[in-house]
Amino acid sequence: MFPVVVPLVVLANGLAAGVLTGTLLGGWPLLAALPPDRYVHAHAFFATRYDPFMPACMITTVLGDGALTAACTDAAPRALFLAGGVLALAAVVVSVTANVPVNKWVRTLDPDNLPADFDRMDPRPRWGAWNRRRAALTALALLANCTALALLL
Repeated sequence: MFPVVVPLVVLANGLAAGVLTGTLLGGWPLLAALPPDRYVHAHAFFATRYDPFMPACMITTVLGDGALTAACTDAAPRALFLAGGVLALAAVVVSVTANVPVNKWVRTLDPDNLPADFDRMDPRPRWGAWNRRRAALTALALLANCTALALLL
């Protein structure tokens, strides 16, 4: 099990952490700087490219870490796989409860006919704060998983 699951978890977790880091370095600064109508248009472009890729990576990480936690008999790697799974699960919870609802709402907007009070409702500050949190959680999960792997070698 370990020769298959450990690399799969590290790969899925690493891809997710890389994508979320990319949103912090490029995607988010661009979206935050755009005028509202261009933001809604660009958001529609970006948002459809992450599904189902990101959910698959995150669920693979959570389930793989769960399996590794159950199968590992060595205490330190087991604790690290558990930590990685909990951190990845926390990132999933942030995504599902904070970021995904905003993504769905923004997809319903017409960039040429935004609500009059869009400036008051603009979700970018809130979405950006939650995105930073889930990126940090995913990166910490990767650190825990890589450390567990190193201890197994």
